[in-house]
Amino acid sequence: MTAMKTRPFKQVDVFTPTPYFGNPLAVVLDGTGLDDATMQRFAAWTHLSETTFLLPPTEPSADYRVRIFTPGGELPFAGHPTLGSCHAWLQAGGKPKAGHVIVQQCAKGLVPIRREAERLTFATPASRRSAPSPTLLAQVAAALGIKAQQIVAAQLLDNGPSWLGLLLADADTVLALRPDHRVLAELGQKVGVAGLYPSSSQAALIARSNREARAFARTNDEAPSIEVRAFAAPIGVEEDPVTGSFNGSLAEWLIADGHLPERYVAAQGQVLGRDGRVHITRDSDRQVWVGGDCATCIDGQVTL
Repeated sequence: MTAMKTRPFKQVDVFTPTPYFGNPLAVVLDGTGLDDATMQRFAAWTHLSETTFLLPPTEPSADYRVRIFTPGGELPFAGHPTLGSCHAWLQAGGKPKAGHVIVQQCAKGLVPIRREAERLTFATPASRRSAPSPTLLAQVAAALGIKAQQIVAAQLLDNGPSWLGLLLADADTVLALRPDHRVLAELGQKVGVAGLYPSSSQAALIARSNREARAFARTNDEAPSIEVRAFAAPIGVEEDPVTGSFNGSLAEWLIADGHLPERYVAAQGQVLGRDGRVHITRDSDRQVWVGGDCATCIDGQVTL
């Protein structure tokens, strides 16, 4: 075990402007000298879905390096830790090399983060997509308490974290899910589920038809178009309050397949008493950007 010292620490709520309504993240602002076992032990102790450790970058263009741990292991990339770590780094006096663009180095590579007024937005890494097997779909459906026929569409999505993404008929069906987390853990499969709100399908069709309609969609982007839940029992988190990485890969899929317009808002966390909002935009280069507000809840020191 490494020698302990006092290190600056923040706990940040992500995907909300209001403390305690988003997804909390523990951020150790100086992770130098900590070994893997110490980082993992602390992440398990916080019992948050993720804990991050900031380090000097090894890539010349990066502003800082981050390591991301869940209670059960390290992740190459994750969304709410990206935004929350950047928020904490900036608040602690971090100065980006490239003006309004911050470059985060993580195990997945370099992730650009933009500042848009008070909101931070990251460029989601490109996802790999593949079709899940009927057997896996049937097993997951049973664990969620639904029938396989209730799944409108499904994809295995991987942009660092790997998720089985499911699109169900509507938001109410998603909110009513009562999964068997023990079975999901045994399957070893993280599952993200989404359902459209009634106006979303029509908005997506209109938005694809002409540019004027897309402008219309942009003026109404504060109302959520989709409800999302993320179940991650295999890594020690039964349900993640608000999930940036999954929302990024989900957006790539659902926008490409015409289910949603190029700009929308996802709601997540309602079942857990949260009110997360994930702001999605796909630009002219087909790059998906995932944005959210952040609020610092704890600012102090930790002995590690």
